[in-house]
Amino acid sequence: MPTPHINAPEGAFAKTVLMPGDPLRAHFMATKFLDDPKLVTDVRNVFGYTGQYAGRPVSIMASGMGMPSIGIYSYELYTWYGVENIIRIGSAGSYSPDLHVRDVVLAEAAYSESSYARVRDGITDTTLYPSLSLNQSIITTAQRLGIDCRLTKIHSSDVFYGGAGGTQWKTLAQNEGVTCVEMESFALFHNANMLGKNAACLLTISDSLVSHEELSAEDRQNSFLSMMKLAVETAATID
Repeated sequence: MPTPHINAPEGAFAKTVLMPGDPLRAHFMATKFLDDPKLVTDVRNVFGYTGQYAGRPVSIMASGMGMPSIGIYSYELYTWYGVENIIRIGSAGSYSPDLHVRDVVLAEAAYSESSYARVRDGITDTTLYPSLSLNQSIITTAQRLGIDCRLTKIHSSDVFYGGAGGTQWKTLAQNEGVTCVEMESFALFHNANMLGKNAACLLTISDSLVSHEELSAEDRQNSFLSMMKLAVETAATID
């Protein structure tokens, strides 16, 4: 049944959903990779599509920006629509001289200062983890496709414009061992862990706080194709 935020009918989503943040990127992915993609939800212009890839049903839906947004959508997909696997597909800023723009990374853990897990379920852990089996499926697919996918601990932040003169990331990188930053995975991992579901986070480095490199909007779309291909190929292998 429809929720306050998703107007898709029951059964509209595949068991595996790929979640870029941007609704337009969801549209781009659906039309580029899926056979016969159908728009199944468009509340607030947060687009969700279901189609076929390699003969398997796959859904692609935007998450919006930030943990409250992906927290709502992932919870509703898991609980109302029977979704089992969500792979976040996003961009990240590098904290490491070893991670460059266009590099693809897979989160092995997400550190956050966020209160999401505490407010939602009383969980005070500052580091949360994805599904090991889903991560392994992504790694296996990356090896088959010849895509270099770096496994790393990431920073999942509630704040885009950092304080302390923009230097907090250096302390986090040193103290927590995080190599890049995004804004959604901690909430996604928490929902999956509490609901007995699977979640993973694939990222492409779009800018670097170390070298100050950054990709344009057009470059982001084109440079994210390896990550998108990896995500849809993985989705087609999951039972």
